[in-house]
Amino acid sequence: MINQVVLPAPHGASASGSIYNKKSRISDTILLVLIYLCASISILVLIGIMGYVFVRGIPAISLSFLTTVPSTIKGTFGIVGNIVNTLYIVVITLLIATPLGVGAAIYLNEYAKGGKIIRIIEFTTETLSGIPSIIFGLFGYVFFGITLGLGYSILTGALTLAIMVLPLITRTTQEALKTVPASYRSGALGIGATKWYMIRTILLPSAMPGILTGIILAIGRIVGESAALLFTAGSGYLLPKDFFGKIFESGGTLTIQLYLCMQKAKYSEAFGIAVVLLVIVLAINGLAKFLSHKFNTEVK
Repeated sequence: MINQVVLPAPHGASASGSIYNKKSRISDTILLVLIYLCASISILVLIGIMGYVFVRGIPAISLSFLTTVPSTIKGTFGIVGNIVNTLYIVVITLLIATPLGVGAAIYLNEYAKGGKIIRIIEFTTETLSGIPSIIFGLFGYVFFGITLGLGYSILTGALTLAIMVLPLITRTTQEALKTVPASYRSGALGIGATKWYMIRTILLPSAMPGILTGIILAIGRIVGESAALLFTAGSGYLLPKDFFGKIFESGGTLTIQLYLCMQKAKYSEAFGIAVVLLVIVLAINGLAKFLSHKFNTEVK
């Protein structure tokens, strides 16, 4: 025979008032239903947008669409030039913004002592992330394009976007560094490691999932940006003849070409470009999840 063990009620509480005997309230049930309803609506909206874009855009996707450039003589339309320009902008922007953002985050989190200047820097970073992209485009056109004489070029667009994504990379890196336990720092310094050696070999590898997530989110913003690039990078669609010389030439990204197609009422081509952009965004998000999970597993 198995004896039943009865847990005593906490001091000052009756057995009838125990949490084990609590009944679910109607308000809790209603809130739970509302939460699931909001989540379902979000999923349905996403499925609806993606479904509509794919249904309208997939018929426009073909091999020539992905491997040629627009040609009035041949009567063809393709986006390979825009894909190449997008890759140029992404790579150059990250080469500029990633070292600056990660370095600024390391300084603010590990070297700087709390004070008015640090609060001003953090406030400025947060303010930059909220400025409309069209204002960045106007600044980039005046400063990089006219003052520095770069004109409409991929380099002008990349420099402008570097300023835009810099707050994102800086803040995500800061938060990633804050998640590293303080015992890692004290342990490394306690065995005689220098501060930079500790940062390079302990902190950065431990914070790498968060840093990579910030970088990949920045890539997503770069790929989807159009307003700032209208004023800075232009709308060129030709393939580069010179690998390095291309950065000083006009280059329209996929979003710019999508905007131009909508202006000209070429809706099938516009939806085809939208499908390509959605696939790229989904791939970026999937890559972020994969890398984050991989680095979290390795750290554990």
